[in-house]
Amino acid sequence: MRTKTLKKNKINVVTLGCSKNVYDSEVLMGQLKANGKDVAHEEEGNIVVINTCGFINNAKEESVNTILEYVKKKDEGEVDKVFVTGCLSERYKPDLVKEIPNVDEYFGTTELPGLLKALGADYKHELIGERLTTTPKNYAYLKIAEGCDRPCSFCAIPIMRGKHRSTPIEEIIIEAEKLAANGVKELILIAQDLTYYGLDLYKKRNLAELLEALVKVDGIEWIRLHYAFPTGFPLDVLDVMKREDKVCNYLDIPLQHISDDILKSMRRGTTKEKTTKLISQFREAVPEMTIRTTLIVGYPGETEAHFQELKRWVQDMRFERLGCFTYSHEENTHAYNLEDDVPEEVKVERANQIMEIQSQISWELNQHKIGQVLKVVIDRKEGNYFVGRTEFDSPDVDNEVLIDATNTYLKTGEYTTVKIIEAEDFDLYAEVVTA
Repeated sequence: MRTKTLKKNKINVVTLGCSKNVYDSEVLMGQLKANGKDVAHEEEGNIVVINTCGFINNAKEESVNTILEYVKKKDEGEVDKVFVTGCLSERYKPDLVKEIPNVDEYFGTTELPGLLKALGADYKHELIGERLTTTPKNYAYLKIAEGCDRPCSFCAIPIMRGKHRSTPIEEIIIEAEKLAANGVKELILIAQDLTYYGLDLYKKRNLAELLEALVKVDGIEWIRLHYAFPTGFPLDVLDVMKREDKVCNYLDIPLQHISDDILKSMRRGTTKEKTTKLISQFREAVPEMTIRTTLIVGYPGETEAHFQELKRWVQDMRFERLGCFTYSHEENTHAYNLEDDVPEEVKVERANQIMEIQSQISWELNQHKIGQVLKVVIDRKEGNYFVGRTEFDSPDVDNEVLIDATNTYLKTGEYTTVKIIEAEDFDLYAEVVTA
C-alpha cells in the first residue's frame, strides 16, 4: 500500500515598502523560526506571506501587483497558500477581500498573533529582540516606536499604524545586545517619529537618554537616526551626538516644504523661520553633521511662487542629502478634502528641478571630500568594486564609497580607513590607507 508523502511546508516572507516593514518581517520570521517553522525571505516557498505597503499610490500598486502575482501562482499550483499582512491590508482589507478573494487570509499591522496562528505557530512573548535579520550582517534596523500622533494632512500612517507607542528603553537595549551578539555593528534607529520618543512612557522626550544607553552596548560601532520630526525636536540629542563617537553625525529629518502657506495646510506645526532656525542650530551644535531631508512637491494649492520659494531655500540650505517626491492624493487623509490641482506632469517637472539642484550641491560638497581620510564600512562587493559607506551615509538611500577590488581585498561587514581620490554627484572613489 502506497503511503502519502508529507511535504514539509516552507514559508516565504515577501517584504514591500519601508524599513519599518523590513523590521516587522524580521520579527515575524523570528517568531516562525522559534516555532520550528522553515522560513525564508524572498526565496522559494509553498506558503507565501506578503508584507504590504499602503503609503502612496506607487507603493499600493506594487503591493496589489505582488498579491496578484502570488495568487496566480496559487491558482497554477506553484504555491499552496497566500497570506497578506501590513499597511495595505490594514487600510483596505474589506476592498481587498472583495477584489482578490483567492488570498487565504488578510491581516492588519497589529495582528501578528493571528497571522502566526494561521501559519500554525504561537506568538511567544518571551522573544524580545529575537529576529531573523534580512539586511547585510553588519547593520540592522531597530524600531524604537510604532504609530504616530502627528496630524500631517497628507499622511495615512496614523490610519495604518495607529497612535504613537514608544518601546521601553530596557527592551530596546535587550534587542540591541542580541543584534550585537549576532555580529551587527550599526544600528539604524527607526520610528514614524523619533522626536516623540518617550513622551507616552516617560512624560518627556527621551531620545537622548536612549542613545546614552545604546552607546554602552558592546560591539556596536555606529548608531544612526532616521525619521525625526522637526517640531519639538529634543536638542539634547545634539549634545550626545557631539560627545559620543558611536552616534553618527547624521540625521534624517523630513521637512516636506518651506512655504508658510503650504506648511500650514500640511498641518506641520512649524514655519519657514522656525525650520531655518532649527537647521542652523543643528549645524552650529554639530558642524560635521550630515542632514538628510525629504520634500513633497505638487501639494494641493502649491503655486509657482510657492515652488520657486522652495527652490531658493534648497539652494540656500545646501542639504548634504535630499530626496523629493510628488504629492500623492490619499483617501481618508485631511488633504483629500482639498482639490488635487497640480497636474501630474507639473509635479514631476518640479521634483526633477529640485533633484537637479540637489545633484549640483551634492557634487560640490563631494569635491571637498577629495583628499580626506574617512572610516568606511564595507557593505558588499559589486563587479570590480567593494562598496562601502561613511558615517554620513545610510544604506540604499545615500552616497556610496567605491574601492577598486582588483588590487585590494576587503571583508564585507568590516570597517576600514580610506582616502577619497575622486568624487561624482553621489559617489566617492577611494583607496585603502595602509598602516
